[in-house]
Amino acid sequence: MKLRRTLLAFAAAATALAGATFALPAAAQNYKSEYRLSLVVGPAFPWGKGGEIWANKVREKTNGRINIKLYPGVSLIQGDQTREFSALRQGVIDMAVGSTINWSPQVKQLNLFSLPFLMPDYAAIDALTQGQVGKDIFATLEKAGVVPLAWGENGYRELTNSKHVVKTPADLKGLKIRVVGSPLFLDTFTTLGANPTQMSWADAQPALASGAVDGQENPMSIFTAAKLHTVGQKYLTMWGYVADPLVFVVNKEIWNSWTPADRELVRQAAIEAGKEQIGIARKGMNEPGQPLLKDIAAMGVTVTHLTPAERDAFVKATRPIYDKWKGQVGADLVNAAEKAIAARKK
Repeated sequence: MKLRRTLLAFAAAATALAGATFALPAAAQNYKSEYRLSLVVGPAFPWGKGGEIWANKVREKTNGRINIKLYPGVSLIQGDQTREFSALRQGVIDMAVGSTINWSPQVKQLNLFSLPFLMPDYAAIDALTQGQVGKDIFATLEKAGVVPLAWGENGYRELTNSKHVVKTPADLKGLKIRVVGSPLFLDTFTTLGANPTQMSWADAQPALASGAVDGQENPMSIFTAAKLHTVGQKYLTMWGYVADPLVFVVNKEIWNSWTPADRELVRQAAIEAGKEQIGIARKGMNEPGQPLLKDIAAMGVTVTHLTPAERDAFVKATRPIYDKWKGQVGADLVNAAEKAIAARKK
């Protein structure tokens, strides 16, 4: 009898344990062991650091239920960064911290941020991403098949080259400038008299080192992390012609596979990571004296700051491109952006 009671107690305990086991992962039984997060660059860059921060926060907030692995160099799509958004929609990529520039061929409204000289300062970027324009763009991205959660930032894209100082549009004539695969960028640099050459970031550094291209345009955090001064980029022009907001996103099917509670944790992690990442991206550029530029000058780079009149010459030269693309981006969206920027607190 004692043995029977012991066996019954053991069976009851086992049943309870089995029930508990099934109860615990029931909500998460379809979770993947690893979620693939695509990045163009790794954590050595502020952009990639944002992805790393997000992954760590998600792992911590979900107690390891959602485990994210970083795939820098857009390695999930053989390095072709312009295919990232399509791959994200198709489920080849689970999550991404993506560039509005790289995704603009698939989502035309994202070209807003690449309209030349639209955003004159960081307050202008914030007026767009943190206001109604940012909400409208997130709604557009949702309709396009992904779930946007937060904004990040790659930064203002400044011009560098290996040939000479650039202070006027005429100085760009004939220079071979590497650009991303965006028709708007090709239009802008062609109008300025340069010879824009479209290539991925993976191909850009070898091309700069070999002299296949003369220059490029990228944020200063990219310049320093990639050590572009070592591949002939000796002349830097601070012109602030466009900035590149980043977007923290999740594939829609992946998002729907998570519990509502976990979705909210992932969203909060993205918002927190985005704020931290923006701070890292702006470090050294928004402080008095812009110490990052002093560091770059110490590398033997000639740093040119345009006068208001010199900058205005570039604005006027690219205005036809601005007007041409305003209609393609959406006149209502551009008008709303212009109003938000005009009303910003500097």
